Amino acid sequence: MGKSAVKGLFYICLIAATFVLATITIMAAFSGNVAPVDSVIMPLLGLAVPVLLIVNLITALCWALARKRWALVPLVAFFCNWGYLTSVFQLHLPKDKTPAGKYLKIATYNIHNFGGEITGYSCKEIARYMQQEGVDVLCFQEFGDNSDFPTDSIRRILSHWSHALIPSEDSKGVLPIAVFSRYPLANHRFITYQHSSNCSMMCDVVMGTDTIRLINNHLQTTSVSQKRRKWERELATDDTRREVQAAKDAAGTLHENFMKRATQTYVISHYAKTSPYPVLLCGDFNSIPSSYTYHHLRKTLKDGFRTAGNGYMYTYRYAKRMLRIDYIFHSPSLKGIAYYSPDLDLCSDHNPVIMEVEIQ
Repeated sequence: MGKSAVKGLFYICLIAATFVLATITIMAAFSGNVAPVDSVIMPLLGLAVPVLLIVNLITALCWALARKRWALVPLVAFFCNWGYLTSVFQLHLPKDKTPAGKYLKIATYNIHNFGGEITGYSCKEIARYMQQEGVDVLCFQEFGDNSDFPTDSIRRILSHWSHALIPSEDSKGVLPIAVFSRYPLANHRFITYQHSSNCSMMCDVVMGTDTIRLINNHLQTTSVSQKRRKWERELATDDTRREVQAAKDAAGTLHENFMKRATQTYVISHYAKTSPYPVLLCGDFNSIPSSYTYHHLRKTLKDGFRTAGNGYMYTYRYAKRMLRIDYIFHSPSLKGIAYYSPDLDLCSDHNPVIMEVEIQ
């Protein structure tokens, strides 16, 4: 085979690879519409969306530099994911607040047990920052204390928020969550899930004559961090069977947790739909905007970032800061005023998310 034939074959392979990449990326754009119970592949494609979009942009740039029309193929695939793109990038003009308006500012933050520290530094910094921002309600996930930094100390530091719902002794074995508020909290309900250490907490924030139903959530964790080293060891071996088994185990674990999150999503969605009051649904959902969880919740609630956010949004500090997994959703009857995620390098691999809403 001559050089020109080899070159031609290589060129055809590049075109074919471009079309395969585009097809997979377009399929991934619809992954959030498919329940995990109906597909193993689609949720995995949804998880890969951020990487697929970057690869498509690089591919389009390479074809463009070569002055080839094939650059249009990955660009089409890229923009087929417009729903995902607008869930991580928004432009909104600042919204004016009226003196007579009623406003509530809420923050959600997976604090990772305050990093296990014993001095209370992170807790003090969080309290200082949130008070500076005028936050009315704090929703924490992975809220844990220790013998050197007990719950009483945490409550003293967070005394600006005088009303609190903190896990009780009967919540052992569950990753704890908590709510601190400047306003009274009523009708508290702790929600646990079968075969899961994750949980949710529902309560009503009573603001005089107005009431907001708050649902604080920490949905099923991915379990990737806990099992990553084991899978990496197996994938690093020369034993093909072990490598294949490690890949299957990883995919199986991810899919099992997709299924659990979907079930948990149905539970909190039901509470949101049947609420007699406007709803604020927040927390660490362990799901990116291409996920089934995100799409299902958006059927009845609004994503606060879409209604009031600006710029690029991520909440997970690692993974090249590509993942948005913490959210605040709200009822359509609440008006989003501001939504942002400050980059706080304190005790957690998450950033907090803060939103201000107007009660209409």
